[in-house]
Amino acid sequence: MAYRWETPASVWLEDERSGQFELVSSDGLGRIDWQAAARGRLADCAHLLGASLPQSCDHAAIYPEGFAFCPTCGRPLERLGIAPGRHPDWWGPYADALLPRHVPHGLPVTSLALGDSLEERPPAPEVGRFDAAMPPPPNAHCVFAAATFGFPEQRLLALAPGRGVLQYWDPLAEVWHVLLPEEGAADLAFGASDYGWLPTSHLQVPARRGDVALVPTARGLYRLAINPVSETCRTEAVLAAPVVAAPGLMRRQLGVLVRNPGGTLGLCGLGADLSPGPQFDCGALPLSGWTRPIGYDGQLFWLHGEGQLAWRPGEAPRWLAWPDTWLPSLDLGGPTLSRDGRMWLIGHDGQSYSFLELGAERVQARPQREPIDGARLGFANLLFRRGHPVVDEPWSGEHVEDQHEDDSLVLPLLRSFNNNRSQPSGLVLRFHKYTGRAEEALANRVIARTTVEWIGRRNVILDEVARLARPLECVPFVYANRLWLHHPDWNRIRGWNLEAPT
Repeated sequence: MAYRWETPASVWLEDERSGQFELVSSDGLGRIDWQAAARGRLADCAHLLGASLPQSCDHAAIYPEGFAFCPTCGRPLERLGIAPGRHPDWWGPYADALLPRHVPHGLPVTSLALGDSLEERPPAPEVGRFDAAMPPPPNAHCVFAAATFGFPEQRLLALAPGRGVLQYWDPLAEVWHVLLPEEGAADLAFGASDYGWLPTSHLQVPARRGDVALVPTARGLYRLAINPVSETCRTEAVLAAPVVAAPGLMRRQLGVLVRNPGGTLGLCGLGADLSPGPQFDCGALPLSGWTRPIGYDGQLFWLHGEGQLAWRPGEAPRWLAWPDTWLPSLDLGGPTLSRDGRMWLIGHDGQSYSFLELGAERVQARPQREPIDGARLGFANLLFRRGHPVVDEPWSGEHVEDQHEDDSLVLPLLRSFNNNRSQPSGLVLRFHKYTGRAEEALANRVIARTTVEWIGRRNVILDEVARLARPLECVPFVYANRLWLHHPDWNRIRGWNLEAPT
């Protein structure tokens, strides 16, 4: 016989003989497979559910939510979930909804003031070391998200879109778990274009425990949810059409590029409540190779090697092919802004580099082009020519402070937007004693010495890396009040505390 205990969110059974509690159901989690004890995850599940744990008695390994005392011996219990953590969510800098409108959305820019604590470290030339480390997920080519997902505490997810594998980090056991898809769940694999998910917290949909994001797949757009207690995930169809690019949100309108039945490119609009919206046939445009959408000036931009697709909600999408022989250099960074607020992209015509104005209609005149004397790496005004910052217009000359940096190359990874700073700050990689072409450094060439640096009011060297290849695969993310940097080749993810060191 078992006693039934009901809490506001869950149902538990207490075994009459052993006194052990077993979770039967919990709001929003679907089917419960209570094998937490066997998998060594009781502590993690207790924190997720806000349950109680014993402190000095051994009558049960876990107690239902709200239990303050053991019902057998009366000893006090550790109640969890009473004071939830306040760590900020992280969905990748591409999905930061808190950026102001005058900053392009969809670029590696975050609204978190990371420099306020990182700049308290000893400045360059002193070389620092990481403060913490965690093992990489089993499927290392992934994107990260850190949020509560409706639970009392924040957790970290790593989705490997190339293989469609969702991974969950147990911070108490310090181990990664692969979340298995429930019966009928969609395949999460997506490789047509740059990956990007859209958090459900950005939409006008009812919040549900376990909700993660809208995810693009080869079969459609799905709403993804997790059940970390049973270590499973499930999906709910939102748009039943093959998705060819990451979705974007602008003015409460969701834009999704799909493959039409006839093989043409289509743009499907959805409301922020996921209600059906307008649909457009864009014709014989590419069905792969798109960047994540960039939101700026009331429009969404998807960039491609052949041109740009711009969509302003309420209007038809516009396809603008690149002019003449000009081709974009998408690996060198993303769009940046000039002082008059226009958006520009770096590219080349086979002989020289130049910046091209984005979104300009070619009716009477071609888009403005500004030639430059060498590659500039970066995005959103965090630009570098070789080892020197570009602090004026994107095509202006670099600001030289140290002539020795002519022999280095700086690759920005993440910009931290802060209104109280006159110059942009962010996380960069500096390749030392490198004088080759920028494109070669970003490909498979092995860089002998690289430093991880924070550029801001004070320049701080956070770490040093030997023999780095494919630097564009470095993924920064913020979780548990730390800035982390991941590379698929590394055997540890490096982390730096975001509070001021003592």
